[in-house]
Amino acid sequence: MDSVDCVVIGAGVIGLAIARELALAGREVVIIERENLVGSITSARNSEVIHAGIYYPAGSAKARLCVAGRHLLYQYCESHNVPHKRCGKLIVATARSQVQELEAIREKAAANGAGDLRLLTRAEALALEPVLSCEAALLSPSTGIVDSHAYMQSLLGEAEASGASLALKSRMVDAEVLSDGMRLDVAAGDSGEERMSLAARIVVNAAGLSAPSVARLIRGLDPAHIPTPYFAKGNYYSLAGRAPFSRLIYPVPEPGGLGVHLTLDLGGQAKFGPDVEWLDIQGEDAVDYTVDPGRSQRFYAAIRRYWPSLADGALTPAYAGVRPKILPPGRDADFVIQGPAVHGVPGLLNLYGIESPGLTSSLALAREAVAALQA
Repeated sequence: MDSVDCVVIGAGVIGLAIARELALAGREVVIIERENLVGSITSARNSEVIHAGIYYPAGSAKARLCVAGRHLLYQYCESHNVPHKRCGKLIVATARSQVQELEAIREKAAANGAGDLRLLTRAEALALEPVLSCEAALLSPSTGIVDSHAYMQSLLGEAEASGASLALKSRMVDAEVLSDGMRLDVAAGDSGEERMSLAARIVVNAAGLSAPSVARLIRGLDPAHIPTPYFAKGNYYSLAGRAPFSRLIYPVPEPGGLGVHLTLDLGGQAKFGPDVEWLDIQGEDAVDYTVDPGRSQRFYAAIRRYWPSLADGALTPAYAGVRPKILPPGRDADFVIQGPAVHGVPGLLNLYGIESPGLTSSLALAREAVAALQA
């Protein structure tokens, strides 16, 4: 059995950020990833938005880490030449009844430390985005977009430069709590025929959608500390042709998500989504990422509330992602960064429910996660 200081399970953006943090601190780190490339599940299936920290309950981990993470992420992108753009976004009220909601959103954002939002009249909003239809809007100048793949490759590169190693096509199949750490059994290769055992002093479960499943494999961890997973699929559609917007466009939020919004990539191409489609499945391996073309009819109706001139046939299925929820529909959960102070297993860190704004929060979350291991 090989011995290693730290094992990070999951090479999504959170796992990579934590691995980098540990490696920069001089720890020996091995990252194991079940897929054949990094960041191919939740981290590759989102809007690539740098969030300002607007919507989350004051004092929550999501609010705190999003605001701190946004500052760190912009600094990181600038210092590491990661493609990004501070393009800003408009949150639009498309009916008179929603205008008061904008003021409530602005107050919540200010309580979170995102106090630069500005309430715009209809005329002011249209001066920025002439084809927009709205009664009023909030301008968030701190919102931006990032090349998430370039960002993850940069995190991995820094971790590896500090001595970390990455094992792809490697899945933890069993684990046991020992007196001085944990033993992990890992199946590797295309069919899992290669087996290895690792003894680790520190284990970080950053497996995203699979985090509860991974935790249930750990003998010696009280199951009472493992949440039930729920899966909320988000479908995206791309726009044929160039978008007539220079900023991101969001409606007021809806239950379970932020509504069908328009985001831009760094080339100016637009995509719409995600919607919220709760999946009735038994586990993450049953997720079907196919985008149903028929769902686009709902998108047309939602988008035309703020962009009435959207042409028929302009939307094509793009991709889908799944939010790693830990509470059922109708209930919102905070990030769960669960260390030894909670579950009592020294050296073990479990991360649950790291959905949006996980990408934005990643660097701040990594710092907090490493600190939780010492608690």
